[in-house]
Amino acid sequence: MAGVTIGDGAIIGTRAVVTKDVAPYTIVGGLPAKPIKKRFTEETISALLEIRWWDWPKERIAQNISAIQSGCIKQLR
Repeated sequence: MAGVTIGDGAIIGTRAVVTKDVAPYTIVGGLPAKPIKKRFTEETISALLEIRWWDWPKERIAQNISAIQSGCIKQLR
């Protein structure tokens, strides 16, 4: 829907109709879409939003790819 914001890392279920903003790293589904669960703890979500590795230059991502793939946030700081 127009004007709705989908947060970073959110997952939208197939055929879900999103009528309200979706918080970062939240899984939603249904008609209308409702939160199902958070993907990570609030601490991890805060760290990911602070790091924002997806906005890094390609070179920095390449240097940190093993930490990104393994989910080792502490290595990314």
